[in-house]
Amino acid sequence: MALTTTSATAPTMATTHRPSLRGERHLFSASDDAIVMKQIQGTHTPDGRDFDVKPLMRVVEDGLRRASPTAVVTQHASVELLEDKGHQVESIELLSFTIHRIASEISFKCSGSGNDAHATTVGILHLLSTFDWDAKVVLVMAALANNYGQFGLTAQLHAVNPLAKSIATLKQLPELLEHIEVLRPRLDAVNNLIKALIDVTWCIIEFNELPPEHMGAETPEMQVALTHIPTAVYWTIRSIIACESQITGLIGLGHDYISATTEAWELSSLAHKVNNIQGHLTKQLDHCRRNIKEKQHWEAFQALERLFDTTHIDNMKILRALFYSKDEHPLIDGVTKKRVSVELLRRKIVMLFISDLDISKEELFVLVQIYNETHHGGQALERRYEVVWLPIVDRHHPWDLTKEERYNRLASDMPWYYPNNPSMIDPAVVRYVRQAWRFDKKPLMVVLDPQGKVVCPNALHMMWIWGSLAFPFTSIREEALWKEEIWRLDLLVDEIDPAIVQAIRDERYICLYGGEDVNWIKQFTSLLRRISQEVGIPLEMVYVGKSNPKERIKKVINMISTEKLSGYWQDTAMVWFFWVRLESMLHSKMQLHEKSFGTIPRHDHNHGAIVPGNFGHSAITHGNPSHGAIVPGNPHSGHEVPNGLENDQILLEVMSLLSYDSGGHPWAVIAHGSLDLVRYDGRKLLECLGQFEAWKERVEFEGFLPALRGALEPYHTHEHCTRLILPGDAGRIKERVVCAECKKPMEKFVLYQCCND
Repeated sequence: MALTTTSATAPTMATTHRPSLRGERHLFSASDDAIVMKQIQGTHTPDGRDFDVKPLMRVVEDGLRRASPTAVVTQHASVELLEDKGHQVESIELLSFTIHRIASEISFKCSGSGNDAHATTVGILHLLSTFDWDAKVVLVMAALANNYGQFGLTAQLHAVNPLAKSIATLKQLPELLEHIEVLRPRLDAVNNLIKALIDVTWCIIEFNELPPEHMGAETPEMQVALTHIPTAVYWTIRSIIACESQITGLIGLGHDYISATTEAWELSSLAHKVNNIQGHLTKQLDHCRRNIKEKQHWEAFQALERLFDTTHIDNMKILRALFYSKDEHPLIDGVTKKRVSVELLRRKIVMLFISDLDISKEELFVLVQIYNETHHGGQALERRYEVVWLPIVDRHHPWDLTKEERYNRLASDMPWYYPNNPSMIDPAVVRYVRQAWRFDKKPLMVVLDPQGKVVCPNALHMMWIWGSLAFPFTSIREEALWKEEIWRLDLLVDEIDPAIVQAIRDERYICLYGGEDVNWIKQFTSLLRRISQEVGIPLEMVYVGKSNPKERIKKVINMISTEKLSGYWQDTAMVWFFWVRLESMLHSKMQLHEKSFGTIPRHDHNHGAIVPGNFGHSAITHGNPSHGAIVPGNPHSGHEVPNGLENDQILLEVMSLLSYDSGGHPWAVIAHGSLDLVRYDGRKLLECLGQFEAWKERVEFEGFLPALRGALEPYHTHEHCTRLILPGDAGRIKERVVCAECKKPMEKFVLYQCCND
């Protein structure tokens, strides 16, 4: 890409001369005005020829950094330089004459009386009119390296090389070097300016390296750069002339010139200006690079979309796109801890476990157990599917040691495959996962069939509910499993607690209860135990806590244990799994109804407030929530109940349990075997049990649960306040949610909650 701009008529070259920059200070501001810039642009008539300036610039930079007259060069160092093969430039034979001509022109103009720095700069630009801007500045830098290099080389070698000594004598360098301490400020100023010139030159070159397909000259970002680059080139060349004036002035001009300090100040002023120019160019360059990255990421994202929309013969293209195709062994086997290729996953069902680095220990523990049940012990499902962890890391924060340690700690507990280097996951993949698969914070398990096609956008719900029975974890399999299900205690508790499973088989009475009201727990367990003993029924009571079990629930469990009130789950992973299965049932059921009956339109501005964005928790409520910052909507939406929801007993029962948990209400489910269940609000149930004497005679004729069910009928009223708080991925549920009590659509709010228990 050529760095070209429009041209205008070139002015004639001035020929007045002056030995220093004194008297030219007015040009420090005047030369930046529009008239002078038009004059500079007028010298630019490129002929389209292009060459790679970087090899030449590397030689120039190396020469300038070594050229200081105060550097000490030993014989050993000289041999190393002679043997250095890195200074070969293919195009140097075509450019050497141009470099020599510029060097001679600059030396001549700086040697005469009355050097006009601006006129000399414009004259050099005329000599280089057919070159692009980056080539102009590199060629003039090469001329500086040529002249300054000769000066530095003579100064460095005059004490050890006879030829250098003779030339140094002709240039009166021995006398100059006797006053080296007096000259040091000026030499330091020269070196500082040269360093600034090198930096700004590389910056100009880097603009030329930008890919034209993403950052052509017509783009707004490049247009801004092209207005600044001619200014940068002008001041770079002008500063080079100032350096050359200093070098020329040091030769044979006596002690008066040596002791002068004005020139050092002017060089420092130029260095400051060049550094400012370089700073502005660097910011613009960074801006261009960010835009290029965004365009490249967008193109990669679109390519990924096309890849997933295309039918393939196997899953290799998909997996290589997800896990860094440039690495032949991008994955690590969780069992052997050895690096492996994605080839091991060819034409297998692959389940992508997508999460960030904040996976709860309970979630990972249960998932590992489910995985091990099907991949170890010689079971029938062994190796029929593979799990691969796809970690999604926040790109706005650098990958540091803390993240590395957290990643390694999580990976060490995983028996499945995971990336060798998670920071190498392409940003386009992260974007696709967030947008196409709607990953936010909650983990996902995206299922790919042997051809790489997505057959289930999130199988975690299936895995939590049915475990390996859900294989091959497709949406079709999920629908088939629900068709076979009814509301039963086995579905509610699965195999979380083997004691409950055995109690179900033994046809004993089982009571599951939850909440954190300690007084209610004490009264309820004491009263229910007394009644069971009085009517002579075998009863097992188990406390299942609340969702997101934290310190308060642990204290309740300790109290239940100490006072021997009932059974309980000491392992918080069991409590977590119980509640996450309920949430999974809700999500799975709602998605199934959405698929079967179509998406119900979401609230508009007349029917409840929807606040966009991702929230840590979202609340779907009816009534007046007692905690949290609430953004209310219109409580009188008047929509009809979505078809099918009011007849789904499993969904309504699950919603009731989650509503009790969300609202902080105690609750209980009392069952006889697996199919005969009574679920009720804890406070009303306690009140009903307190009136046992009024209905205990019915127990003898009807049985305990039918009698209890009948006794609870008067407690069922239309006045209620039900809250259903769902996790942060509730946005996936597009359908309206109905109240489990009255079957009417619930009003949607947004709850901001910070719960530090």
